[in-house]
Order: sequence, then structure tokens, then C-alpha cells
Amino acid sequence: MKGVDIDDPVMKEFVDNLDDVNGVAEKSEGFIWRLTDEADNATSFDPYKNVRIIINVSVWKDIESLKNFVFNGAHLSFMRRRKEWFEKFGKAYFCMWKIEAGNIPTVEEAVERLDHFQLHGPSDYAFDFKSVASKFIR
Repeated sequence: MKGVDIDDPVMKEFVDNLDDVNGVAEKSEGFIWRLTDEADNATSFDPYKNVRIIINVSVWKDIESLKNFVFNGAHLSFMRRRKEWFEKFGKAYFCMWKIEAGNIPTVEEAVERLDHFQLHGPSDYAFDFKSVASKFIR
């Protein structure tokens, strides 16, 4: 059984480790910013009007820094276990895009970019790790 919302007891271990994983991100080389709410995470944001979907938005100096965080250490161990807590999304649940230095993305922009990526695949507007080395990234 997967969590029905972030307060579901099934989600306890995930929630109990959010601060630690976010702390590792914040101390990681290349980290700049992450979306937070009053609880210092982003679990209260509900742009999809669906309590089963949580979002995460962050800004990194470069793709290599983000990739190092995502695919190493504490974050990777929790990514490997996401099926314990979350239903399969059924479509892309992650994308990246370039921003100008000093800009901070909004929740609405993140939703728009992910929607575009889901509909159209990788482009200059939104891309993923698989497409980083492709013609879409300049």
C-alpha cells in the first residue's frame, strides 16, 4: 500500500528523512536554492490539486552538481525506495530548464515546464538527464 497523502503513516519514514536529505542538498557543491514552505520542505504545495502528488523545485549551479546529488549518497538511497511510498506517476515526473543567474523559478513555472516536457519531450524549454548530451542542450 502506498501513501494516500503526506500524513499517511506509510509515508512516515520518507517524511522523517526529508530534513536530512534536504540538508545534504543544501550542503552540496553547486546548490543554490530550493522551494520551501513553513515546515522547511515543499510538501504543502499542491499545484495539481491532488494530495498524492508532492513537488520539489531547486536551483543548481550546473547539471553536474545536480546529477552528483541525485545519483549519489542519501538522495539515491531514497530514490531507489520511492516505490514504497509513491504510486507510479505514469509519465515524466522530473524535468530541468536553464534560468538566468539570480532568477528563482515559481511553482507555476515548474508545473508549466513539466507539462510541456510530458507533452513534447525534451527541448530547450524543458529537458531531463537523458537528453543533456543531446542536441536539445546548447
